[in-house]
Amino acid sequence: MEALRRRIERRVFSLSGLTLGQVDYENPKGDPGLFGPDSMPWEVHRDFTSMLVGGIASLLLQMLHPLALAGVWDHSNFRQDMLGRLRRTGQFIAGTSFAPTASADELLARVRSIHLQVSGTAPDGRTYAASDPELLTWVHVAEVSCFLAGYLRYFNPQLPAAEQDRYYAEIAIVAERLGARDVPKSRAAVADYLTAMRPQLVCDERTREICRVLLNAPAPSRAAAPVSRLFMQAGIDLLPDWTRQQLGLQQAAWQRPLIRAGVHSLAFLLRWAVRNGAIHRARRRMGLPSR
Repeated sequence: MEALRRRIERRVFSLSGLTLGQVDYENPKGDPGLFGPDSMPWEVHRDFTSMLVGGIASLLLQMLHPLALAGVWDHSNFRQDMLGRLRRTGQFIAGTSFAPTASADELLARVRSIHLQVSGTAPDGRTYAASDPELLTWVHVAEVSCFLAGYLRYFNPQLPAAEQDRYYAEIAIVAERLGARDVPKSRAAVADYLTAMRPQLVCDERTREICRVLLNAPAPSRAAAPVSRLFMQAGIDLLPDWTRQQLGLQQAAWQRPLIRAGVHSLAFLLRWAVRNGAIHRARRRMGLPSR
């Protein structure tokens, strides 16, 4: 049984930023990082299952913005290395959430530096830059709204509304440290922001190509392929109805309960197996028991 547990945990880490190394989550002792153990980012980001589903949904949502899409299209090797991109994104999210302060600062500085190198002209003639404060706000809101949606669906649907608002207020520091402005910091503000952004969102051939690449990304192993397909479908299911319609990623009504049941079953297994994730290491750094 212990061997099975370790094997599952290794498979999980192969999908996450932990496989990249580079971040020591256990030292220095007592360093709370950007947030600390009583924060909502520690709570919402603690569960691999809900974060993976939310991360897939957020990538699909982000790519509806033509300028965000142009930056990825022109400056990323996502078509050749989608798994690598997911790992690097996972490392940034886990590091800014759970790493000690110096490591989180280094990750933020690295991403700011990368953003300065990403600029160009979109097919519609508009110029774009990854350092654009408005574009940074879009990417942030797409991410954190999907992370919270994943948490509510697959971990704790009873999270009080006030705690959901606290999550948005606390996690905004990451976007602001990257250069975002006017970051929405409550459920109502996030909902208003997404409504206001909808007229700017477009699904074209490039968007559909990104969807195809993401949904057909190779699994880390043949054994993991069915699990990867399930998580991809769960990410689609997590999207707002209008987003699925715009992307043309409709699911039959009978599929969605089966997808959710499948993810809940896997989540039980993964929570049993994973004992050395970023959250567990961060809690050890703070002298707290794993949970």
